[in-house]
Amino acid sequence: MSLTAPDAEAIPISTHDPVNAAILAVSEDRISGFNRSPIAEIAALSGIGIETVIGRIRAMLRAGTIRRVRQTLMATDLAPGALVAWEVGQEQIEAGFDYLFKHDPFSGHVVVRSTDAETAGSQYKLWTTLKVPQGYSMPKHAEWLRRKIGAESFRLMPAKGIFALGVGHVRRRDIPFGSKGEADAVMHPVTVQELSDLEWRVLTTLKREFEPEEIVEKIWTARAAEAGIPLEEFIAVAEDLNRRKVIGRFSTFLEHVKANAAGERVTRFNALFHWAVPAGREIEAGRQVGRFHILTHAYWREGGPDFKSVNIMAVAHGSDKEVVRQHKAAIDAHLAESGIPVAYTNIFWGGRSEIKPSEITPHAYRAWAASVGIDPKEMEA
Repeated sequence: MSLTAPDAEAIPISTHDPVNAAILAVSEDRISGFNRSPIAEIAALSGIGIETVIGRIRAMLRAGTIRRVRQTLMATDLAPGALVAWEVGQEQIEAGFDYLFKHDPFSGHVVVRSTDAETAGSQYKLWTTLKVPQGYSMPKHAEWLRRKIGAESFRLMPAKGIFALGVGHVRRRDIPFGSKGEADAVMHPVTVQELSDLEWRVLTTLKREFEPEEIVEKIWTARAAEAGIPLEEFIAVAEDLNRRKVIGRFSTFLEHVKANAAGERVTRFNALFHWAVPAGREIEAGRQVGRFHILTHAYWREGGPDFKSVNIMAVAHGSDKEVVRQHKAAIDAHLAESGIPVAYTNIFWGGRSEIKPSEITPHAYRAWAASVGIDPKEMEA
């Protein structure tokens, strides 16, 4: 299909506009790894002219339909990370949420979660992701945050393996129940890699969010100049990091639950699924769960006794709670058909949520420590 750019003042910003939908179905999570020309790749895969792609992404970014455009990293391979469940009293939840979202650079997703009934782990109502740069202690940082927000306790659940990772709300709107890949998902084992100063300089520049005017065909030229590195060297370092699997995807991120500038909610519910499978069968189970197209994330994490020893977790989004439940039912049925017993399963529903990229550089940690009056040496691992 060939479409031309409309007048700038009339550029649609709705995700339901057919041109925008075609672009977003690709740009949310289909540009994996590092690409020399991600905008051209979005144009090629969507069938939309490159000037139109540039104009539409700029317009949606300015309007807030797209909340950020950035090159993501496999941050779990660059800084120790975990999903954190916080046991926080009802009166502290809102203040704790605000602090973690606004003032802790190392907390990414911040979500208030609930269960349909009082059950294992339902006392943990505030959930975050946490990444602490190499050389520093995640338990020490979490304990500092616990005191700061007045939490009673917390549970750190590092990812041991990743089976699915890619948030594409537009292309998931009409996925049939049980839709899954033909092949088993491949597990990405989580191993923290050490980088050189040059590699950190490239990554730090690479991951910075793009302003609307920075959305151009040759998108890395200005970033290489910003890093003070010749373009071809910048690309060579990025491509080497890509081969080492520490680059995530180039992505346009939409608002999740909040209404965008067009008055739309891309999704209303996000659900964290829990399954407890027999020890030793986590990879087998994760490879089956990770096949399902509805999932934006699927991990092997150890929930421990508070969560009835769940060890496979996944996230799905949807506009209707019953639809989300039916997607999970299809996964449950597939696990049973695959001969994988599930001792316990549950859904933690997301309510208020905010998402921001986590800082992952040691320099950022030292700067944060100074800003809150901590000697960074006290926080070393």
